[in-house]
Amino acid sequence: MVLLVLSYNLTFSQVLLHVLFEHAAGYALFGVKEVEEIGMLLPQVEESVLNIGKFSSVIRLNAFFPFKSAQAALENINAISEGVVHADLKLFLETNLPSRGKKKPMLGVSDAKIGATLQEELNLSIQTGGVVAEIIRGVRLHFHSLVKGLTAQAASKAQLGLGHSYSRAKVKFNVNRADNMIIQSIALLDQLDKDINTFSMRVREWYGYHFPELIKIVSDNSSYCKLAKLIGNRKELSEESLEALEEVTMDSAKAQAILDASRSSMGMDISPIDLINIESFSSRVVSLSKYRQELQEYLRSKMGQVAPNLAALIGDVVGARLISHAGSLTNLAKYPASTVQILGAEKALFRALKTRGNTPKYGLIFHSTFIGRAAAKNKGRISRYLANKCTIASRIDCFSEVPTCVFGDKLRDQVEERLSFYETGEAPRKNLDVMKEAVAEASEAAAEIKRKLEKKEKKKRKREKRKLEALSTAEGDDEEVEKANGDAEEDTDTIKKKKKKQAAEEEITSNGVVEATPGKKKKRKINAVEAEPEVTEEADVTQVEKKKKKKKKAAEEDE
Repeated sequence: MVLLVLSYNLTFSQVLLHVLFEHAAGYALFGVKEVEEIGMLLPQVEESVLNIGKFSSVIRLNAFFPFKSAQAALENINAISEGVVHADLKLFLETNLPSRGKKKPMLGVSDAKIGATLQEELNLSIQTGGVVAEIIRGVRLHFHSLVKGLTAQAASKAQLGLGHSYSRAKVKFNVNRADNMIIQSIALLDQLDKDINTFSMRVREWYGYHFPELIKIVSDNSSYCKLAKLIGNRKELSEESLEALEEVTMDSAKAQAILDASRSSMGMDISPIDLINIESFSSRVVSLSKYRQELQEYLRSKMGQVAPNLAALIGDVVGARLISHAGSLTNLAKYPASTVQILGAEKALFRALKTRGNTPKYGLIFHSTFIGRAAAKNKGRISRYLANKCTIASRIDCFSEVPTCVFGDKLRDQVEERLSFYETGEAPRKNLDVMKEAVAEASEAAAEIKRKLEKKEKKKRKREKRKLEALSTAEGDDEEVEKANGDAEEDTDTIKKKKKKQAAEEEITSNGVVEATPGKKKKRKINAVEAEPEVTEEADVTQVEKKKKKKKKAAEEDE
């Protein structure tokens, strides 16, 4: 049955097209035989892809290049995802694609991005979509059957392992400058603002029944919750609690006003159980506000690591909102200045385009202090200028190796000069001069940062060396102790040997050798005494026993 359709002439053993298939196990090159274009979209033809017998009659495996290791597979898949031709893929195609002289070989690929790169580097004729998509669909389904020695279980394991390693490599890419934490922290910060506002209003309404005058004296939400927790029952408030009130309000006049208002309050009486509930709820609100301050400090430090120039230019919170709305710092760096200017005002933009009204002048950058300080007629101009500087700062942050805030400070100075130009007419500096100064200062700052990093690395290496030396010395001490124990054992062995020699000599003398050579016996005794001046009690006992034995032997000989 005819399967797929192509309008190319039949050449080189009925192979019209070569199809490249990238798998977790390796690269595969398939040759497509002659097919017709008329029946390409027929349902019967599409269903025939599911049948391995019919599908194998149309394509043929020309070459297969298995990956040597999981690391090589990860490198190749990273190169393909970025649209780069890896050295393994280049060698595989140059080796296995037929050379047709002047005519370019036809290669089908699934991704147009990698196809364009292959067309430039290898001078190939690339085809994507249509027939190639159908063929790759069938190859993906029957790949384990088309390649000898590859089972379906092994192919699925390879795909699963490569998928895990690829995802892990993407997640762990540049951990120190990950902007995902900024996106999550700014979203949590906005949610905390809403929750703290709602909860503090609930505390105000609840505690206002008992002490309504406190709302007029203290307007801050967190301070009000702290005072509600501190005061409790207003009837128990006295002069002794004036110092505690001053610590919360940081104002002696307000503390005295609270004390006076508690004595002449119009509020209703409250039960102890209600007071307990109010105090516990207000303590929760106070803890949430405290956590919000900690989260803001964390966001400031994270922005200093990830996007220091953007934070120095427009602020930590507004910069984090821009990154969050764009999705990542890389996406924000890809946006033009016109998009950054209205980022966050998409509803107003599409409504203006639909109704043919005036388009918005600013989006999230409206929260910057520069637009608030500008006059009404200059808000549009300063927002456009500020968006331009934000794109420059985000691109520097995204693609710089060593993060510094030098460019952000210089760009901020430029915006300040532009504001003063709108107000006073004083001409600002040229962008070229400012950027030259910024480049010089940034190079110096980067050199200092590199020096600090090198110093830290040297200190770490020294610490590691010290640890290794300490471990080696400890092992050496253990060896010395073992040697000392061995020497002591050798000394005891030598003493035992000497004692055995002395006993053997005494036995020889007892058998009659001493009578023949009496002089030698004396000399031996003298040498023994000189060699061993210190005689132990055990040695004395053995000598007495030996003397008794000698006497017995002498008596037996006389008999």
